[in-house]
Amino acid sequence: MVGDELDGQVAVVTGGGRGFGRAIAEGLAAAGAAVAVTARTKRELDEAVAAIEKAGGTALAVAGDVTERDDVERVKRETEARLGPVSLLVHNAAVPWPFGPVWYVDPERWWQAQRVHVLGAMLYINAFVPGMVERGGGRVIIVASPAGTAARPHLSGYATGKATQIRLTEHLALEGREHGVSAFVIHPGDVVTELSELTMADPDAQRWLPGFVGNLRRRKEAGEDPSPGLRRCAEMCIELASGRCDALSGRYLTPQDDLAALLSEARK
Repeated sequence: MVGDELDGQVAVVTGGGRGFGRAIAEGLAAAGAAVAVTARTKRELDEAVAAIEKAGGTALAVAGDVTERDDVERVKRETEARLGPVSLLVHNAAVPWPFGPVWYVDPERWWQAQRVHVLGAMLYINAFVPGMVERGGGRVIIVASPAGTAARPHLSGYATGKATQIRLTEHLALEGREHGVSAFVIHPGDVVTELSELTMADPDAQRWLPGFVGNLRRRKEAGEDPSPGLRRCAEMCIELASGRCDALSGRYLTPQDDLAALLSEARK
């Protein structure tokens, strides 16, 4: 059964075909939003849309690369034509690589990670936030990571991208405030997802991060259920999309945060 908490909202979720992105898209749709999901793999998007529609929600699949401006503009055109003006943007697309010391990793591959995390966020902000400003409001959620809050050995590509996302969100929140645009950056939670699978399979991750890879493998082999973590992330995004948390715009938030307590503190 679809709720009405986000009734009337139109959301775009990048990286929406699997993992946290799919959980966020399904959660937003279950709360009443119409959701466009985008990623490069059309099959995964179609599966996500089918699941949303089966549950009674409204969704649209638009394949595209977040680093290609033409693809982003096509996502915008198709979403607005089919679902209406976008009031919520969730940038979740991510890659875990490259792994290794900064003098070891391929600079081009390292830069591609920045293109996904940073350029992708900028292209989507540039495409959708002007409409939010024109209509007097909207919300942006960027999915980052604790890796963006401190240096992580052998993870410079991922960590630098996530750190930049955190600062970018702070800028967007400050500049969007007078226009009714709120922005949040979140840690989605600690769950073994498809991104974890890519990490475990990467020879450089196995070489440079053996402890981390070993921990992921043990959790996978133990049959750890990702559902509670995915659900908690979706619930956090619904709460941020509702408008009740706009006083926290610009904050880096985690699944462990007590949003009510943070709001109370922010309003003092």
